[in-house]
Amino acid sequence: MNTRKLIVILAAFVLALPLLATKLQVVTTYPYIAGLVEHVGGERVTVHALAGGQWDPHTIMAKPSFIAKLRRADLLVINGAQLEIGWLPPLLSQANNPKVNVGSRGMMDLSRSVKLIDVPDSVSRAHGDIHPDGNPHYYLDPHNMLPLAEAIAAKLCELDGPGSTIYRKNLSDFQSKWKAKLAEWEKRLAGLKDALVIEYHKNYDYLLRRYGLRLLGTVELLPGIPPTSKHIQELEGKITESKVRFILQDIYNSDEASRHLAAKHGVPMIKLPHDVGAVREAEGVFSMFDEIVRRLTHE
Repeated sequence: MNTRKLIVILAAFVLALPLLATKLQVVTTYPYIAGLVEHVGGERVTVHALAGGQWDPHTIMAKPSFIAKLRRADLLVINGAQLEIGWLPPLLSQANNPKVNVGSRGMMDLSRSVKLIDVPDSVSRAHGDIHPDGNPHYYLDPHNMLPLAEAIAAKLCELDGPGSTIYRKNLSDFQSKWKAKLAEWEKRLAGLKDALVIEYHKNYDYLLRRYGLRLLGTVELLPGIPPTSKHIQELEGKITESKVRFILQDIYNSDEASRHLAAKHGVPMIKLPHDVGAVREAEGVFSMFDEIVRRLTHE
């Protein structure tokens, strides 16, 4: 390579540095949030999700790489409703990045953009691992993805004013595509209205409420508490007395009790993804709900 070509290459690299530097470094706690940020942020953001889609979102095993990512972050977007309370605070303390500390401009709690259900009147360990702010799995109602995307777009515009036009356009594109999918999912799930279901953990309450399915009970004795033999017997009594359509099982809890109930009473057990990457087919936020609907409707 001659000197002139080398100078041209180096000059191009130097000129590109400011463009690279303009990218916002965004860290999210879960993959579904990363998917939303990528849709809205486009080429102006670099996104890293801390948790994996197959992991139990309540109990994430921290890695040193998490601290490094948080230390470099311009924006941290969390699910909130205390879903991360058991694992995120120590990481923030060790990262020591004032940009993304609680209360800073660079810390965003998505749970503040939606209405939470199952807010307890009182909090006690006797009630299991309950969340004081309400059920944190609000994102599994696909309608909630629209206000979440809007909130993310507003935050990106706040932190990166020059990119506002791009963020708003990306948001508009996302909204149009998402609304079309909402109409499709509504039509496909209409036949399940009033169906009785049992779920292992209360992951899918928002989804059930949205589409009119009725929850008969949970396989867990209490949130975060595995079932006892007495509780399983009580569930079996309910299944015998009622026409249960199916048992919903997440992918990270043991499915032994759910399989037992399904086999004994001839009720299908359906494993549903709870996040992007939870199953192979759930590659992004669109395909996650496509797969949830497909599994529920057996299409």
